[in-house]
Amino acid sequence: MDTGLAALQRRLDYRFTQPALLSRALTHRSVGADHNERLEFLGDAVLQTAVSALLYERFAGSDEGDLTRVRAHLVREESLHRLALTLDLPEVLRLSDGEARGGGAQRPSILADALEALIGAAFLDGGFDPAQAMVQRLFGEIIATTEVDSWSKDAKTELQEWLQARKLPVPAYRIVATRGQAHAQTFGVECAVAALGLTENGEGKSRRVAEQEAARRMLAVLKASDRPDGPLRS
Repeated sequence: MDTGLAALQRRLDYRFTQPALLSRALTHRSVGADHNERLEFLGDAVLQTAVSALLYERFAGSDEGDLTRVRAHLVREESLHRLALTLDLPEVLRLSDGEARGGGAQRPSILADALEALIGAAFLDGGFDPAQAMVQRLFGEIIATTEVDSWSKDAKTELQEWLQARKLPVPAYRIVATRGQAHAQTFGVECAVAALGLTENGEGKSRRVAEQEAARRMLAVLKASDRPDGPLRS
């Protein structure tokens, strides 16, 4: 086997029993019909499942929304591109001469796709367990050191999405109080959801901080109202 492919397998800590799958996973569509796009499709599904399982174990107290948000950040193109570079995938990609001259070996989308294709190839070669183990090796350290809060949406964004999902108008914010000297002011902001007749206030050292606090309090009220015994359902 090509020394570059042998070295890649050592970096992956996985040896393919079907070398043709490994070769196909690294072949861009510009080369010919036997390219990696079908493996990429499969690898994407395996990656989503494997990362979901890892997050389920790592963040036992987190809800579906938080887990979905963290997963989306972990498996996005930017993250996959960085991992592909650590594996030196640009050195072993198979590209047409034209694609290679155009810098295809460094293109984030091509590298991210190739990494997903490798995961799909491992799944076909050895089954889900080896593919999951590969994902664990690739993402394990990142997942072990990340925190859900670092990927959380800010309160204003989450509130807007909560309302839009229920076809309600976005909230309105206005300053209702300003206290203190110009260099050390405290702002009071009102968040109003007119369609529901609700208002909540927040305070902060800037208007932005006060708006976030008001939005956070509004979200708490609205989420409580989603429960069967919530105040807006009684």
